[in-house]
Amino acid sequence: MKDRIIKAACELFWRYGIKSVTMDDIAKELGISKRTIYQHYADKEAILALVIEEQINSQKCEMEKLDEQAANPIEQMMYASQQMRDTLSDMSPTLLYDLKKYYPAAWELFQTYKHEFILKSIRDNLVQGIELGLYRPDIDIEVLCVLRVEQVVMAFDPTLFPSKKFEMMHVQMQFLLHFLRGVLSEKGFEYYNTIKDKTEFEINTHEK
Repeated sequence: MKDRIIKAACELFWRYGIKSVTMDDIAKELGISKRTIYQHYADKEAILALVIEEQINSQKCEMEKLDEQAANPIEQMMYASQQMRDTLSDMSPTLLYDLKKYYPAAWELFQTYKHEFILKSIRDNLVQGIELGLYRPDIDIEVLCVLRVEQVVMAFDPTLFPSKKFEMMHVQMQFLLHFLRGVLSEKGFEYYNTIKDKTEFEINTHEK
């Protein structure tokens, strides 16, 4: 039952955001009473913390698989964009905004993941790209690591990109394309042009 509750809550948070989902909604989704949920979890924040932990562990596994599949840092970056599309295509654009504004404990879990895992992954990608001559040697790695992470988070902010005007996945892909084109060396850009159509990367960045 505990696993069922987490799974149902995750699906609802993903679809509608966190703030708008109540314990009643989770109970209704499962066809059980709210009292049954409270037998296992003290409140929605306790459920949310486990949902975030589960999602973080899942994302870590996916990123490690991408590292194994990619032949070089450019492919790694492009495969990550495909994985992002798959992961975020059905996500409510308010999810991270809700997390940051209303649920500080769960937001701290995400912040720790961002700083300890995602930043390291981006840093490793940039370092390797420079070593292989695929990225410009004059880029500031530490600055661009932070920039790339904050780009992803910023695309979720409805005060900057309201859903009525912007499609969140399109914004994410525009950010990624801008970032990648900015770090590529001439050699890297030539390689990028040979594989971009295979991954449908550039095509998808223009979808609205």
